[in-house]
Amino acid sequence: MGKIIKVGGRGTSRRVTEADDEKWAGEKFREYQKKMKEKASDEYVVSGRGTGKRKLGDTPETERPSSKGRYVSTGRGTGKRKLE
Repeated sequence: MGKIIKVGGRGTSRRVTEADDEKWAGEKFREYQKKMKEKASDEYVVSGRGTGKRKLGDTPETERPSSKGRYVSTGRGTGKRKLE
């Protein structure tokens, strides 16, 4: 791809590296999450201040809800518009 500058140590050090595809957003990250969930499917997840637990593999898959028909604030929060 290209070269980018990465900053480290509170801005005191810089290094030039090759830019590669980031895997922290989008479809690649969803696939990564799914693989990690399958790998840890026998682990327990604790909820409700430690009063309940269930296996991570039993957690249902969720769909991203549509934003169609919702309102978005505009102009410092004084106005609104509907998403279509």
